[in-house]
Amino acid sequence: MKSIALIPARYEATRFPGKLMQQLGEKTVIMHTFENTKKTMLFDEVIVATDSKIIFDEITSKGGYAILSDRNYETGSDRIAAAVKNIDVDVVINVQGDEPFVNKKALEDLLDVFNDQRVTAASLMCPIFSPAEIINPNYVKVVTDKNNNALYFSRSPIPFERNKAGVPVMKHVGIYGYRKNTLLHFCQLEKTPLESTEMLEQLRLLENGIPIRMVETNLSPLSIDTPEDLEKARAYLVLNYSAK
Repeated sequence: MKSIALIPARYEATRFPGKLMQQLGEKTVIMHTFENTKKTMLFDEVIVATDSKIIFDEITSKGGYAILSDRNYETGSDRIAAAVKNIDVDVVINVQGDEPFVNKKALEDLLDVFNDQRVTAASLMCPIFSPAEIINPNYVKVVTDKNNNALYFSRSPIPFERNKAGVPVMKHVGIYGYRKNTLLHFCQLEKTPLESTEMLEQLRLLENGIPIRMVETNLSPLSIDTPEDLEKARAYLVLNYSAK
């Protein structure tokens, strides 16, 4: 099974423009993500797909593989679908460019589920316990069936705890895996009503009857969405990597 990691890298992020080119220790955020994904040794290729000549030059000037698109795409999935269209590959893993501390075990577990030929799309989830995170709409929640296929994703707390049945609240971790043909098909589909309501593109798959196999992990990645997140990442880097 040939697999690649594709890292969508948009320069003009809404909440923190230019965040991927911010310094994190001695490297930029996007270079940390690219190099740490390569270091997992899980993929036949690691590629950055970007709309920015700045990011493209950052990766390629250091020997990395990047694809520069000549148009803006609405979603990261659209960007990686365009990048992978002419690449010979079976499974594509979408690694978020703003999550520099890549977890090898989580990516390995995500790749493993594609050994089941019934799996055409997959993603990660982890339990959350903080009441503040559970009600926070920026933390997307997911519920699954007995086979760990997603039933629904929401920005609202799900399931609603009317009875204390001990069902954990699971947070969606936005790292996706697709078979190539599923990814290309997904990006040809029209936006769906629930997707537009929740502003969650993965609901387009569910609304079109395409199952998403969820893989549980203990990972809750440090995403850099704001300047405050960048400071947390810098502190994390010093604490966890300075002695290595």
